[in-house]
Amino acid sequence: MKMHGDPLVSDYSRDVLEIRQVVENWAVWRDSGAWEKFASVWHDDGYMSATWFQGSARDFIDASRQGFANGVRVSHFLGGTAVEVTGTRAVSQTKMTITQRVDLEGVEVDVVCTGRFYDFMERRNGVWAIVRRQPIYEQDRLQAVDPSASVELDQTLLAKFPVGYRYLAYVQTANGMQVAQGEAELPGLVGAAVERLYDEGRAWLSGSISAGVPVAPQSM
Repeated sequence: MKMHGDPLVSDYSRDVLEIRQVVENWAVWRDSGAWEKFASVWHDDGYMSATWFQGSARDFIDASRQGFANGVRVSHFLGGTAVEVTGTRAVSQTKMTITQRVDLEGVEVDVVCTGRFYDFMERRNGVWAIVRRQPIYEQDRLQAVDPSASVELDQTLLAKFPVGYRYLAYVQTANGMQVAQGEAELPGLVGAAVERLYDEGRAWLSGSISAGVPVAPQSM
């Protein structure tokens, strides 16, 4: 939503609108498999962290494309966005829900995780794009698509994952994905990981060299 030249809109408001459009484009283009457009929401050095992936945006696009081709279906729904802009840098937080439909022990289930996308943004050559995206996982749940069906979970495996993305991690692990845990635990609603992320966001707005220290890629 390019609005440069509209004298009734402040520079700050234009920045916020353009950042919000980047966030919305991310969800629509990723979920619909529009991979060339999806690549445009990232800067070349972009970095993505998720339960199942930690690495460059380029590798994330490739992994997402492969999963989509193999029938992996994930839907992202967005809520409100709060944006802080300082010069050519910004931090945006967007309420979101991730829904993934999978087969779990022969039962079709939906796992639903609610949280926030925490994005380190930068305007380069007049274009806002993502430098780093770190989801914050607040709460999740698991339910059978058929209300009459039921599935028994391995409580020992379930307990390995933190509240916030416990059920999401469970079904991803059951389907062969390697999920961040232990020292690589991802931010939740409260705790050391999310406080560190907030500190990194403040530092980014104050001119830090990098967009914090993302979770390192998981060894396979």
